[in-house]
Amino acid sequence: MARYRTLLKTVSYYGVHLVVAAGVAYAVTGDGVAALTLSLLEPTVQMLFFYLHETLWERQAQRRPSAAGPCAAAAAGPQLPVCGHRSVLQHSA
Repeated sequence: MARYRTLLKTVSYYGVHLVVAAGVAYAVTGDGVAALTLSLLEPTVQMLFFYLHETLWERQAQRRPSAAGPCAAAAAGPQLPVCGHRSVLQHSA
C-alpha cells in the first residue's frame, strides 16, 4: 500500500512539476518548442529521482524502532528505566 501511495504521489508531483517547468521555460526562452522540450525532460528526470527518494525514506522509516521499544516498558514501572536512557518521567517519593 505504501508503494502505491508513493507511486500516486510521484505521478501527481510529475503533473504539477510539468506545468510549472513549462511556464518557467516559456517565460525564459519565449519559445514554445523549447519550453515543451525542457518541461518534458527535466520533470521526467525529477520524477524518477523523486520516486527513488521517497522509496529510500520509506525504507528508513520502516527500520526505525518504534516509540514503544525496550525503554518504554521499563519507564512504565515505578522505577527508572534500566536500559541506560534517561527518563523524563520522575518517580515521586
